[in-house]
Amino acid sequence: MSKLELTLQKIKPLDEAVMEKTQRRLDELTKPQGSLGMLETIAKQIAGITGQVIPELPKKAAILMAGDHGIVKEGVAPYPQEVTAQMVLNFVNGGAAMSVLTRHENAKLYVVDIGVATDLPDVPNIIKRKVAYGTKNMAEGPAMTEEEAIRAIEVGIEITEEAISEGAGLIAIGEMGIGNTSPSTAIIATYSGLPVKEVVGRGTGVDDEGLKKKIAAIEKALEVNKPDPAKPIEVLAKVGGLEIAGLTGVILACAANRVPVLIDGFISGAAAVIASEIAPLAKNYMLGSHLSEEPGHKVMLEYLKIKPMLIMNMRLGEGTGAALAMNLVDASLKILREMATFAEAGVSSK
Repeated sequence: MSKLELTLQKIKPLDEAVMEKTQRRLDELTKPQGSLGMLETIAKQIAGITGQVIPELPKKAAILMAGDHGIVKEGVAPYPQEVTAQMVLNFVNGGAAMSVLTRHENAKLYVVDIGVATDLPDVPNIIKRKVAYGTKNMAEGPAMTEEEAIRAIEVGIEITEEAISEGAGLIAIGEMGIGNTSPSTAIIATYSGLPVKEVVGRGTGVDDEGLKKKIAAIEKALEVNKPDPAKPIEVLAKVGGLEIAGLTGVILACAANRVPVLIDGFISGAAAVIASEIAPLAKNYMLGSHLSEEPGHKVMLEYLKIKPMLIMNMRLGEGTGAALAMNLVDASLKILREMATFAEAGVSSK
């Protein structure tokens, strides 16, 4: 049995009995019932994920997948492809936004080359698990083979299992890949049934002319490949990306190992959509971190029925929104762990 099949077998529903006990505790705390809103919802969900009525504060990790995209040949991105490799070095050297925010959150950052178009130098902290040197141009044919898509998913599973074995109990996902809003748009267009122009955004900042090229390239990719939404791995192979596939594996491995996973923005959202189609129960293990400025992200979150914690007008990706939301997860668990009940505080309840 393959690594992917074994992982899928392990994904189980949340522990409802534990969640009921957590809800009772939340209702007994010195506040009107439900008045802490999403903080209560998050605490209860993490209880159901971990099987602990009062979960411990988790050790944090972030997994960032980097890969390149053949669709950049169509002029869909304002930055050249070599920026992907340059940014990978920036991540491990500590100079990127995600480097700063993971330090701020005391989270270990795993930076994975799953599909960068060039060979990266041998430097510490780059995890080299290249499945291919970028995807092919999906406007001309499939971005990758189904075998490559599955291999990339399994790389994500393996990296996640490693992070969990090192103690990670909360994992944020992020990515780097010039051109990666194009496959993400193609994925959500496939699943929402909406026209490309309604779910496309400017990515890293294309101008009006660039946006027209981007829409045309994505529409062409969907026309050429005709991805079948009933077959998520086919969708991933035809119009996805290697880093999207890797993040799909991270989500599935988190669900299989009962670890909450923080979904970042548009590209992470595309991985979340694919993961939820491969394993519908995986959705229960996802936490929505923020609402990206990319128009398609709102559609993704609505499709997944996930509420974002933050609206910060962000559109960087990398996992930055997911890193920021780690603080809120800690806060939700501290409410559960440290607030007094009415009885403990000697406060009259209703």
